[in-house]
Amino acid sequence: MTKDTTTGAAVAADGLLFENWFDAIEDGVRARVRDFIETLLEEELAGALSRRRYGRLKPGEAEVPPPVIGVRHGRRERSLTGTFGRTKISVPRARLTGADGKTSEWKSASLRAYQRRTKAADALIAGAYLSGTNTRRVRRALAAVFAGTVGKDVVSRTWRKVKGDWDAWSARSLVDEPIVRLILDGTVVRVRLDRRATSISLLVALGVRADGQKALLAIRSMGGESEAAWRALLDDLVNRGLPTPELIIADGAAGLEKALAALWPKALIQRCTVHKHRNLLAHAPERLHEEISNDYRDMIYAATRQEVEARRKAFIRKWRLKCRAVADSLEEAGDKLFTFTRFPPSQWKSIRTSNAIERLHEEFKRRIKTQTVLPCAETAAMLFWALLASGQITMRKVDGWQTLADKPSDQIIDLAA
Repeated sequence: MTKDTTTGAAVAADGLLFENWFDAIEDGVRARVRDFIETLLEEELAGALSRRRYGRLKPGEAEVPPPVIGVRHGRRERSLTGTFGRTKISVPRARLTGADGKTSEWKSASLRAYQRRTKAADALIAGAYLSGTNTRRVRRALAAVFAGTVGKDVVSRTWRKVKGDWDAWSARSLVDEPIVRLILDGTVVRVRLDRRATSISLLVALGVRADGQKALLAIRSMGGESEAAWRALLDDLVNRGLPTPELIIADGAAGLEKALAALWPKALIQRCTVHKHRNLLAHAPERLHEEISNDYRDMIYAATRQEVEARRKAFIRKWRLKCRAVADSLEEAGDKLFTFTRFPPSQWKSIRTSNAIERLHEEFKRRIKTQTVLPCAETAAMLFWALLASGQITMRKVDGWQTLADKPSDQIIDLAA
């Protein structure tokens, strides 16, 4: 029996998918776009040629026709791509006479010099890129809209226009930000550095405002998570006016711990309980993992501070005998692992972990999955920021935000076991 291979050939002969999806409304709109744009430019030029130059009427002076301040001199053809597709337009030209008698070429405020795409088209291209695809796939995805006029280079150039907003955001003042809580964490990404794929760390600072809303404060591309790397990010926050936060949630990395101790030695610090859980499991054979996890969850998710304290003591006593390394790892964290018990129970869920940043990391990794290696370190940080700035990723208020104004208790957990 021979294999039927006619299907693919028939499809190829009949044309591409969507090729015959004619839309009378789209076709009619695009046919009238040229006339609309040219009329808009004509009206703008007419206004420029007939407006009154400088000065105001003196008392009793009669209105006189405004003087001619320029002359037309032909037209030029331009190609413009928008959400309406690509169209050829005829742009009027004129020379305007200034107050000093010198002439200059008229420049349209609606259509910038050398502009080939509308801002809406650039926003559509950048949005498609941010949604989690690479430059080549953006071209294919938007081929029906732009009739194949958008290549991967256009996507890259459009994306680079975001840099101005990124630079302004990175340098903005934080003096008026009512930050009461700071969450710090880093993630590793692959970027092209010196023409080679290299792993770098993205250090992220997330703040919680007094009303409970989370806000991205800073992102830094660094070589790792050393004390110097974290100190560079924290110093930048301080230099931009960030007030000392009431609570800092961190993953317990040695470099970050040292940087925080040097900058804010008296600040309350909560070690992420999820990261500590992973550390405990790393100190024990796999056959004990389930038992350790059950004991640990019973302790961390106890309903009251007294229960947490009692179960911590029981955990230490049990695992000192069963697997000493696990007990030592828990004791290493000290009372920083239980700082959440000093706050109202309604806030415990949002304080115990750095999950707020972990979710951002997961969304970021999901969106760059198709790219494997990002073009450069700065692009990685910009892309992370743009996903939130564009609304591709949204953040809700922290749990227990209604009690954020309550002051933490001075009573720390009893470490004796």
